[in-house]
Amino acid sequence: MTVKELKTFFKEHLVPSHLYNLKGGSHKGKICMGKNKQDSWEVYFSEKKKKIGLMQFATESEACQHMMDEVRKVMEQVYGVTWKGLA
Repeated sequence: MTVKELKTFFKEHLVPSHLYNLKGGSHKGKICMGKNKQDSWEVYFSEKKKKIGLMQFATESEACQHMMDEVRKVMEQVYGVTWKGLA
């Protein structure tokens, strides 16, 4: 899965854009994903310019899968909505 495919998936599944950012950086109160200076992928929660729960991945696909899992958890907890049967 690529970032572009993940973005499309989130739109198709009506994930509110205020929950996530797919360009990295500091975005208060969002789950973020992006490439770092070492050319690896990161997924984290951004709060007060800090990367909380930072996870690093070697591939875009691994990062996208983890991002999807994290957003799914939030969607379940906050909205009571989930998606199933994804690889």
